[in-house]
Amino acid sequence: MKLLLDTHIFLWWITDNHLLSSNAHGLIEDTGNDLFLSAASGWEIAIKAGLEKIILPDNPILFIEEQMTVNQIYSLPIELEHALHIYRLPLKHKDPFDRILVAQAQIEGLVIISNDKYIQQYDVEVVW
Repeated sequence: MKLLLDTHIFLWWITDNHLLSSNAHGLIEDTGNDLFLSAASGWEIAIKAGLEKIILPDNPILFIEEQMTVNQIYSLPIELEHALHIYRLPLKHKDPFDRILVAQAQIEGLVIISNDKYIQQYDVEVVW
């Protein structure tokens, strides 16, 4: 399965947060699945770390890159096609980071791991 990690899921996984569901944990842990982190999530983490809304154990640049390598998570760039696809999405959610994740999942055929109730309202497969 090709899984796109929502930003909070990635952070919960790498910080071993107890809020991560057992199902999500099992899917991430399963080496048969391909894991992806969107550039949008990196952008969101950088903003929040810079504003000190989230605290990471190390510099976000080094920490995120290291965790992606250790956890075999692929980087998913934002392509123009992804950005323009947002025009086709109904406005069920105003968060631009989540909307780009939905667009990427739809175009790339990815399943999103998230517990965000708004993402679940889109025509995209979401697991939690």
